[in-house]
Amino acid sequence: MSNQYEDRSRVIRIIFIVVGILFAGRLAVLQLFNPKYRDLAARQSLREVTQYPARGFIYDRHGELLVHNEAVYDLMVIPRMVKDLDTAYFCQSVGITREDFDERMEKCRKYSTFSASIFMKQISKEEYAQFENKMFRFKGFYISQRTLRIYDRPIAAQVLGYVGEVDQNDLDRDPYYKRGDYIGKSGLEKSYEEVLRGIKGKKVMHVDVHSREIGPYQDGALDTLPTEGCNLYTTIDADLQQYAEELMANKRGCVVAIEPSTGEVLAMVSAPCYDPNLLVGRIRGENYTKLNNDLAKPMLNRALMGQYPPGSIFKVAQSMVALDLGVITPNSGFACEKNLVGCHNHPSARSVQEAIKMSCNPYFYQVYRRVIQQGKYKNPQKDSQYGLTVWREYMLRFGFGQKLPIDLPRSGMSSGNIPDTAFYNRWYGKERWSFSTIYSNSIGQGEVTVVPIQMANLAAIVANRGYYITPHMVRFYGPDSTRNEEYYQRHETGIDPKYFDIAAAGMYDVVHVAGGTARRARVDGLDICGKTGTAENYGNDHSVFICFAPKDNPKIAMAVYVENAQGGGGTWAAPIAGLLVEKYINGEVKRKDIEKQYKEINPCQKLPLTRRVKKAKKRG
Repeated sequence: MSNQYEDRSRVIRIIFIVVGILFAGRLAVLQLFNPKYRDLAARQSLREVTQYPARGFIYDRHGELLVHNEAVYDLMVIPRMVKDLDTAYFCQSVGITREDFDERMEKCRKYSTFSASIFMKQISKEEYAQFENKMFRFKGFYISQRTLRIYDRPIAAQVLGYVGEVDQNDLDRDPYYKRGDYIGKSGLEKSYEEVLRGIKGKKVMHVDVHSREIGPYQDGALDTLPTEGCNLYTTIDADLQQYAEELMANKRGCVVAIEPSTGEVLAMVSAPCYDPNLLVGRIRGENYTKLNNDLAKPMLNRALMGQYPPGSIFKVAQSMVALDLGVITPNSGFACEKNLVGCHNHPSARSVQEAIKMSCNPYFYQVYRRVIQQGKYKNPQKDSQYGLTVWREYMLRFGFGQKLPIDLPRSGMSSGNIPDTAFYNRWYGKERWSFSTIYSNSIGQGEVTVVPIQMANLAAIVANRGYYITPHMVRFYGPDSTRNEEYYQRHETGIDPKYFDIAAAGMYDVVHVAGGTARRARVDGLDICGKTGTAENYGNDHSVFICFAPKDNPKIAMAVYVENAQGGGGTWAAPIAGLLVEKYINGEVKRKDIEKQYKEINPCQKLPLTRRVKKAKKRG
């Protein structure tokens, strides 16, 4: 009998031991190996607070500060920790309505009841000071500090760009970002995001059951310090940029200025401009909507995204191609036959230099015809296809028909159009077109379109006598003065420099010699070389001008484009360019009467443009 009880006792002990082992094992799994429950316990006792780094500053080429940071605060909430909250008192303290409170809390609960999310973002120092000493009464709420971008001068908005909260695409693309983080959305802020943003740090705080911080967890063993972002030192001349924006006030168009020897962009203006501070803080969303809906499109960077007919400035490139191919000589002359293509009254050009000075349309009609119809094939259609292919290859070397690899977001760039044989085959049918179909390209009309950065680059090519350096906006960044060698590549046109001497001489005559089309760009003491253009389009014609100065050892090359400004390139774009060259090289503008006139006047046709104005091609 005793053995029977002894056996039962053994069985019971075994059962208890097995059950104990099972419980212990289960507890071990829950507490040591299952991240779900371990994380749940951590959430209840620990708070991980992101330490946002200071975003890198942005400077102009002379070291003037353009963009810096100012401290702001985000009011964070962990919904499940919100208990015994006097909602009315809370709303009064932070300055919101009860409806706002309910809407924000619902949004935070949907995101997570356990994790912190932003309840109210970008609170200023002054606003935070009003309720800082009341925070202990709001269980589940705490403050996270971050920085906001501040622009010392209201300039270069389209170039500098802006910073905004990450969206789902940003989160999917890069795991570095979390909900509520900020990222560069456009301009330099976007293209140099990884340089500017720095590296986030964190603080792990131990909190009590009332969500009050009681000290760092494990004496800060898990804490990491943020690493501030690198500073950018741009190529922009802030004074020139501001002056260009003042001259382009009340206008639509753009200005691009480049230092030819380096490819550094001195100024890039897209008009109408706007104050970059409008896209900062809690008013950013409202202001963005207003700017985005504006018919004049201030958010559009016309310098990179605008695709325009180049007009007569294209004649400079046409003459260089023809000279290099040997289909004309420097002293080739053509009669100004207006039955071929419309032109203004002037003597017939006896040389390439004179043709550039007078901007003779029939002359360049003949030049382009010789490039396209070189007599390689008896069939005029095949011969034109051959000539167009050769011509297009040259134009690509000038940087036309492609996105120039400038260090701004490529998604916001246009390539323009240098049509190829496939383009015309689709349009007219294979071997159903020839020079007589496409002659408008000869004077920068027809199917040719260019982007203003490419126009300024053309001026830099002539200034350099046949090559360009990749245009770029940043000289270097970081404490080690790092520079991207990609933006210092030299691109050759392959055309003999002696032909560019002819182009430079013709462009000098455009500004300085009687009969030139840009006398209003002349500045005493400065050897400005330029070329005007009048580009036909919807509404009034565009006013176009490219230039560089001085003629020898140039310091600046420029393109100015004024939309729908009746009167031609010599009337509007050229004098604006002359003022800018004077400002940059001399450091001041002495022609105050001309400066006042072009700052105040608005030559642009009113928007919206609803009709096509048909005109004969006129003076470039």
